[in-house]
Amino acid sequence: MPSTEWTWAWPWWWSLVIINIINFTLCIIIFVRSAKSGDTENRRYLRTMRILGLIFCAVSAYRSVFVSRYLTQLAWFDTVLNSTLLIRSFALFAELCFAGLIALCLLRFNRDIPGILNEKESGFPRFLKTGTPRFFFICIFAAQFFVFSGVITKIRVFFAIEETLWGLAFLSITPLVLMQLRKVFSFKDESSRKELVLFRAFTVVMAVFCVGYVIYSLGYHLPIEYWPSAIAQLQMEVPEPAIRLGAGAVRDAFFIVNVTRDLSAWGGIGFVIWHTGYFSVCVWMVLLFMSGPRRLKARV
Repeated sequence: MPSTEWTWAWPWWWSLVIINIINFTLCIIIFVRSAKSGDTENRRYLRTMRILGLIFCAVSAYRSVFVSRYLTQLAWFDTVLNSTLLIRSFALFAELCFAGLIALCLLRFNRDIPGILNEKESGFPRFLKTGTPRFFFICIFAAQFFVFSGVITKIRVFFAIEETLWGLAFLSITPLVLMQLRKVFSFKDESSRKELVLFRAFTVVMAVFCVGYVIYSLGYHLPIEYWPSAIAQLQMEVPEPAIRLGAGAVRDAFFIVNVTRDLSAWGGIGFVIWHTGYFSVCVWMVLLFMSGPRRLKARV
């Protein structure tokens, strides 16, 4: 039987690279056009959104070429450019940019659309509307410390905590996203529909993503994939993979690359679906966010 290294591994890799070349080209076009926008009122907001989006798309393009897997330090190419620790460092900026884009969009919606915020509300109801976007970003920020620890030490519990924080982050904003979705579609007149076209797209995309991600994370990813294997590693007399500590662990995480293009070693179809979705669907979301979801001025 022919190896998966030569059957569909390379076609998959090339497909993902081409998708990201196209995505990055679109990112540059959006970046340049928004930079020339005459929307002086929202210039700072749009500048922030396009810079965050550019960083995310650039890192995604890089990671689509240099495929890697943190725990086992698998790499597509035998080069330090495919270093697990190097790629994790790039991913730090990309993930914070992704979280920042979402949080800013949610807060901008609250500012632009009347009826979401109620000044008389306090406590948990108000936190759901004003505090969860910030809580969401804090969770993603905190997750970075655990994933770096996992990359270096190979302790699975760190990865499980990281993924738990991601699940908690999206769970926290889901009620607000659904409230915003309901609110934006409550405007029926043609003028409002035109003004809110960017928010309508944003809320639909976020509602589908949040609900889907939370169900996947809480129903399968955490209880079946991550935590059982994390606990099992701690119970092993000889942990697999071996736990690494000290300066040598940092050096090895940077320099060691275990090259393979056998997709079964990467995790088979599960890895392919995850990796393809992350570096295509998430990039398309970011391209939408780069447009700066906001209430557009009605044309006179």
